[in-house]
Amino acid sequence: MQLNQTSAAGKKSVLEKHPDDVVIVAAYRTAIGKGFKGSFRNVSTEFILTEFLKQFLKKTQVDPNLIEDVAMGNVCNQAIGAMEHRGACLAAGIPYTSGFIGINRFCSSGLMAISDIANKIATGEIDCGIGGGIESMSQYYKKAIPSVDPHLGDDEAVAGCMIPMGITNENVAEKFNISRETQDAFSAESYQKAAAAVKEGKFKDEILPIRSIIRTEDKDGNVVEKEIIVDTDEGPRAGVTAESLSKLRPAFDGTTTAGNASQISDGAAGVLLMKRSLAESKGYPIVAKFVACSSVGVPPEIMGVGPAYAIPEVLSRTGLSIEDIDVYEINEAFAAQCLYSAEQCNIPKEKLNKNGGAIALGHPLGVTGARQYATILRLLEPGQIGVTSMCIGTGMGAASVLVRE
Repeated sequence: MQLNQTSAAGKKSVLEKHPDDVVIVAAYRTAIGKGFKGSFRNVSTEFILTEFLKQFLKKTQVDPNLIEDVAMGNVCNQAIGAMEHRGACLAAGIPYTSGFIGINRFCSSGLMAISDIANKIATGEIDCGIGGGIESMSQYYKKAIPSVDPHLGDDEAVAGCMIPMGITNENVAEKFNISRETQDAFSAESYQKAAAAVKEGKFKDEILPIRSIIRTEDKDGNVVEKEIIVDTDEGPRAGVTAESLSKLRPAFDGTTTAGNASQISDGAAGVLLMKRSLAESKGYPIVAKFVACSSVGVPPEIMGVGPAYAIPEVLSRTGLSIEDIDVYEINEAFAAQCLYSAEQCNIPKEKLNKNGGAIALGHPLGVTGARQYATILRLLEPGQIGVTSMCIGTGMGAASVLVRE
């Protein structure tokens, strides 16, 4: 597939505006909390989602009665949190007349939720909805680790889909000769960009501060609850260098470490989408146009290469080239897989993850696809085109295209 030749016709088509376009009215997120020891460690996903949606509705000033459906990505909860997250929507003030669907496609779940709402608007099922994600890896991560049904014996296909994510990254690093030094250098840059972004307040506009509850014990062993406001990402650290990362032990007897892999995290994010004609008639600001989303399959044992295939796929569908894209947000599940994907697609370094990625910020699994929207919309200038992408457990990749207005 040839991606280096700019398609003027494709870019012109993407930039056009029509009454039935799917548009983004708003995209926000919570701060990302550190898993197991951060500000969201003691609260459930329904708590986080309720508090987030309350602030989301307040910030956007959208009429809740216009919201016809809500899709929320989630990975770790049993049954994708379908019951409790529907309840969270109602508790936040979204009327019972709005539908709800929980979605789990691993690390792309937040993006799949956005795509679900966008597709419903595009086909005329609804005119307005919210797509996003919610995750508490602190509460549910260890409970979500799967096991193989012994009745399947040595079925290779099933076994391949159960390979731990860290091992799949080791496979990518080995297969494509991505050294530990290269991974650590990339990861250090992610930390440095994220730390600078926090210091300069670049995330403040995309983060909605929400309350949380933390539990501690006093000197007598009594449990004490304290209400706090969470408004700052807890993953980024200043002063991280490739040298400091090089001292960390490998987690899987290879090159993957806690420093060059994404962090376990908690949080939520949401994107308000409408048909253009509805947004215009109601006077809501149009931030961007949702253009397209594509998902592809790749070998499970090297699942991290997913973006290398999903990005060309979505660009081919939209008639765009790599050069047409102004900003890329590719999830940093692991340094090796992100590096490989970016290099395979010839993505310029200066266009990639400008404020750092999941290695520094954290990766609340069901949230990341929506978190990327909250981030990339603040990086794009009017008329610029952005791409978000990620690898997906069991061997997949996803990517989407959006245009800032």
